Amino acid sequence: MPELKRSLGLWGAASVGIGAIIGTGIFVLIGVAAGTAGPAVILSFVVAGLIALLTGLSAAELSSFITESGGSYIYTTRAFGLFPGFVIGWMKAFDYIVGASAVAIGFASYFAYFFHLPQTTVTLTAIATAWPVVLTLLNLRGIREASGTNNVLVALKVLALLVFILVGGQYLLAHGSTNYQPFFPTGISGMLSGAALIFFAFIGFNTVAVISEEIRDPARNVPRAILLAFGICTALYLGVSVVAVGLVNWQVLGTSAAPLELALSVATDNLFILGFVAIAALFATTSVIMASILGGSRALFAMARRHVLPGTFARISDRGIPILTVLITGIAISAIVLFTAGNLEWLASVFNFGTLVTFFFINLSLLRLRQTMPDTQRSFRVPLYPAPPLVGAASCILLSFYLSRNAIIVGFAWIAIGTLVYVIYRKRIRDVPGVPDGE
Repeated sequence: MPELKRSLGLWGAASVGIGAIIGTGIFVLIGVAAGTAGPAVILSFVVAGLIALLTGLSAAELSSFITESGGSYIYTTRAFGLFPGFVIGWMKAFDYIVGASAVAIGFASYFAYFFHLPQTTVTLTAIATAWPVVLTLLNLRGIREASGTNNVLVALKVLALLVFILVGGQYLLAHGSTNYQPFFPTGISGMLSGAALIFFAFIGFNTVAVISEEIRDPARNVPRAILLAFGICTALYLGVSVVAVGLVNWQVLGTSAAPLELALSVATDNLFILGFVAIAALFATTSVIMASILGGSRALFAMARRHVLPGTFARISDRGIPILTVLITGIAISAIVLFTAGNLEWLASVFNFGTLVTFFFINLSLLRLRQTMPDTQRSFRVPLYPAPPLVGAASCILLSFYLSRNAIIVGFAWIAIGTLVYVIYRKRIRDVPGVPDGE
């Protein structure tokens, strides 16, 4: 069985998680979510964060004793068998691709804004199509090189969010704000719809589990990296949402292509600070696309290695990179941007449907494997078990009702396509000598 190289330590793994989490969700979608929920978008972040945390705890425990590359695909396969695992792996790979397409559009919006280009569909689509191709080439050089670039980008975007919170918060303390009232202009349902949309902003921590085979001492470092990345990002998100809504009326914020830069311009006219926050959005979205290419390619690689996708996808280069799956992931990201003409909100909703399905099965997998593998050594255990995975699974179901109908239709259509692929491919290789049963 081909194996990947262990190149990352705790902070390298946590940086991949932070890189995957902080991106379009906070730099672009905060505006869209504010337009849906009003000032209650602050609670939308809290609700989405709590739901994501429940699954994060389950993923942390699972990753403490299942260290094979693949994340949720491997967990579901171990818990429920080959076909359910395939469905989750199929959805997760799709999620990485769709999510990166949405993030690429966010990158294009800030790129056009920063360099004063026309905010037309043609311009944004062209930029969002080209950039994933560049990052795919970087991923082909190796995970150490990609991770090094990612670490720099993560440091810059975290610094930018801290600057936003400090400068904007100081202004609010000095001048106050009337923008928090009314707090629920669209009701509780609007707040929950905002949570369903902003859920996009918390999802990247699962990438750490997907690349666990490339992390040193994964049983110890993967769960710690997941929780570390989640904690840092959640604190930043809450600070940013409180400040942004306080600085700008929620209806105005909801119409901006660069909501954080717009909000900060109320608190300061310092061109260096404004420019730094604006360009940090480019760093943030870039690191998410890089992490998505990394995660999506490894999800496909893990499935091919277990013979539920063609074995060609499991081939590794001399640098320890699954070249074909990296190329497929990067090209697919650009293709989806072209196909959807850069519809950010629609892509985010489709992505969230797939992720809610994936998170639901992560929680179920923990419940199942606690029963079937009770004596397995775990370096981390979910506190207050079984409440977190039970509530986490139920919350995923609840939040799915606030997604758009089209997103749900697309999600189930992708599952149907995957089922057809699985049946045809498994039937074709069933009688091939030397091919194991996928377990």
